[in-house]
Amino acid sequence: MNILDKIKNKSVKVGIVGMGYVGLPLGLAFAAKKINVLGFDLDDKKVKLLLQGKSYIKHINGKKIKEAVKSGKLKATTDFSRLPEVDAIIICVPTPLDEHREPDMSYVVNTAKTIAKYLRKGQLVTLESTTYPGTTDEILKPLFENAVKAGKNKFKVGKDFYLAFSPEREDPNNQDFSTVTIPKVVGGVTPKCLKIAQALYDLVIIKTIPVSSTKAAEASKLLENIYRSINIAMVNELKMVFDRMNIDIWEVITAASTKPFGFKPFYPGPGLGGHCIPIDPFYLTWKAREFEINTKFIELAGEINTHQPYYVVERSMEALNKFKKTLNGSKVLILGAAYKKDIDDMRESPSLKLIEIYREKGAKVEYSDPLIPMLPKTRKYDYNMKSVKLTKEKLNSFDLVVLSTDHSIFDYKFIAQNSKVIVDSRNAFESRGIKSKNIFKA
Repeated sequence: MNILDKIKNKSVKVGIVGMGYVGLPLGLAFAAKKINVLGFDLDDKKVKLLLQGKSYIKHINGKKIKEAVKSGKLKATTDFSRLPEVDAIIICVPTPLDEHREPDMSYVVNTAKTIAKYLRKGQLVTLESTTYPGTTDEILKPLFENAVKAGKNKFKVGKDFYLAFSPEREDPNNQDFSTVTIPKVVGGVTPKCLKIAQALYDLVIIKTIPVSSTKAAEASKLLENIYRSINIAMVNELKMVFDRMNIDIWEVITAASTKPFGFKPFYPGPGLGGHCIPIDPFYLTWKAREFEINTKFIELAGEINTHQPYYVVERSMEALNKFKKTLNGSKVLILGAAYKKDIDDMRESPSLKLIEIYREKGAKVEYSDPLIPMLPKTRKYDYNMKSVKLTKEKLNSFDLVVLSTDHSIFDYKFIAQNSKVIVDSRNAFESRGIKSKNIFKA
C-alpha cells in the first residue's frame, strides 16, 4: 500500500524528529486523530517523560500526553534506527544563529544526514524548521537522493521518496489558536510531493495552503516574522522618540487602534525574544547576500530591537538618579525571565541580556520568575541563578525592580506597594490602573 492510500485510510504512521515546542503539539494533534505517532529526540529525559505521560512544557497539558500515550497512539524513542518504521518524517529541530549572526544549520543538516542513513522508498519527509529559501531543495534533496540505502541507483524525489516544506506557526500559550486551528502553508519539491504532504496535514489541520514550491513556503514564514520584527522595531523607535517629547507611546497606540482599518497595533518592549522574530529575519539577510542584495529594513529593525535592553538600562539609571542613587552598586531585581508572558520558554529572552548589562554597570542582579525556577545554561549565557520569592522584605531590599516579562501570575499591586523604584518595560502597572511616582516606563 502506498503512502497516499495509508493517509486516506488513516493507517499512516508519522515520525516527528524533535519533540519540543513545535514537535510535541503536532504529535499530540496527530495522536488525537487516532494516527500513530513515533517521536524521535536526542534528549533521553524528554523521551522518558513522554513515555510516562508527563509534560515538560508548561502550556502543554500533561493530561493530553497521558491520554495519547495510554491509547498507544503516541510513542517516543532516542533510537533513530527506527526511522524506517514510519511512513512520514516531520523535522522540527532548531535553526539558531551562530556568534556571527549567520544561520546555524547544524541541527537540520545532522538530522537530514541521519534520516538519509535510514530513508526507505515511499517515505515522505517534511521540514518545519524556519530557514532561508532554498534549504529544502539545496540541502535536504541532495542528501536524500544520495541516501545510503539508495546505493548506485540513487533515490528520485517525487518517485522513490517525497519531500516538502511546511513552516511551523506555533505561538506558545495562545488561547485563541492552537496547532490544529492555524492554517498551514505547504510546498512540495514536485507536484506529487505537495499532494502527499498536503493530504497528511489535512488529517489534522483546519486548512492547508498549497504554494508552488518549497522556496515559496520557506519565504512565507520569513515574511511573517520580518513583518512583525519591523513593526515592533518601529514602535520601539517611536517609544524612544515620544519619551523625549513627554508623550506616552501606549496611549498613542491605544488611540491609533480605534481606527477600524489600515492599522494593526504592535507594542514596544525590552527587546525581542523567542525562537522566531529575533532570529529568522537574518536567515533572509544571509541568503540575500548571495544575490548581492542588502536587506536594509531587516538590518535596521534588528539594530533597533537589539538596542532595547540598553534603553531599559538607560531609563533605569535615570530613574535611580531621581532618588540620588547610582546603578553601580545597586541591587536590581528583574521580574520575568521568559521571553513572553505566561510561558516557561526563555530562548533569546531580553531578560538574559538585561542581566548581562546591569552586571557590566556594576549592579548586583537577581531575578524572579515562578515559571522558570532556575536559569539553565544557554548557547550564550550561563548564569546559574535561581528565582527569588517575592516577599515584602525581599522586594524592599532591592534598589530597583525592573519588569521585563509581564506574567499574569505577578501580584502587581503588591509589587508596587513594596518596591522602592520600578522600571516597567511592558506598561504592566498602568494598564492595571496602578500609578505611582516611583514607577517609570521604559
